[in-house]
Amino acid sequence: MERAEGAPAPTGRTSEERAGREGGASTAPRRRAKEQRGDAERDGVSLTHLDEPLFDGAGATKRDLVDYLAAVAGLILPELRGRPLSVIRVRVGQQPFMQKNLPDYAPEWIRSVTWWAESSRREVRYALCDDWRTLLWLANQRAVEYHPTLVLAEHPDRPTYLVLDIDPPPGGPFGQAVAAAYLIRQALADLGLAGAVKTSGSKGVHVYVPVDASAEEAAAATRAIAARASRLDPDLATTAFIKEDREGKVFLDSTRAYGATVAAAYSPRVRPGVPVSFPVRWDDLDSVAPGDFTVHSVPGRLDGHAAWAGELPAPQVLPAGLVEEGRAIPVARVQAMHEGKRRKRARRGS
Repeated sequence: MERAEGAPAPTGRTSEERAGREGGASTAPRRRAKEQRGDAERDGVSLTHLDEPLFDGAGATKRDLVDYLAAVAGLILPELRGRPLSVIRVRVGQQPFMQKNLPDYAPEWIRSVTWWAESSRREVRYALCDDWRTLLWLANQRAVEYHPTLVLAEHPDRPTYLVLDIDPPPGGPFGQAVAAAYLIRQALADLGLAGAVKTSGSKGVHVYVPVDASAEEAAAATRAIAARASRLDPDLATTAFIKEDREGKVFLDSTRAYGATVAAAYSPRVRPGVPVSFPVRWDDLDSVAPGDFTVHSVPGRLDGHAAWAGELPAPQVLPAGLVEEGRAIPVARVQAMHEGKRRKRARRGS
């Protein structure tokens, strides 16, 4: 017999089973299964498998991630709002991966922006995490890390920050990164500029400098600031992009420019214990450690905590001389690429 259009498909249940389902009896096992998995709904967003480990070695569950983001929503959302967003997700049994494209199955209420990605020669539809529901939905997708661009979607050529990414050598103590951060602070002060600092959530430090500049001016100034800081203590810090050229020194990475992303302030990281990239006062920087800030510990530290520890200055105009100085410094990634090719040719010819 043909089924009438729009009629429900046969289920294979008896009339008694169907009656029981309609009466709610057979929904109980499914409801119990959902509860056992930790499924729930929050602010209109379905949440699933909340009690599963977030990833191997996390020491935290997906529920812990959601609860953490709820605690810091008022702090992290201003860092994400209006900025094309990439996230690092961790599915059970898989390696972490960065997701730039907003999935087609994402709710239609999530805002997005489509940009051309020159590196991959394709269009990418980035999420704009403008509100709590979007952040909550991303958390349910097991998005642990949040990496916004330095620009707002509506002003792609006007970065709001310069970022100096300070990376200690393998096995190097966090104190080395702290000492290098103070070099950046001194170089900024010598220029009449100021910045704020946060732990990277890994082993390093990020210095943010709010600016009113074009993308090209900001990139040039970042290179010049890193070069000036390294000259203050060349035994400690270097701008050498090629690892084998760093000689055990702290790397001052000046390449966070143009379309680059950085782990947002207050973003968790996919590391054992789920550390958090957390802003601290400059005066406190030498008395903290990356492990002090995790999804478990940060909510207890928020009483009296102001955004960016109250130390993020207003946007600053870059000195013209600094920009010109930076324009004369080769872009580190490009220089390293050419040098790598030169060394490869030299090895083949030896």
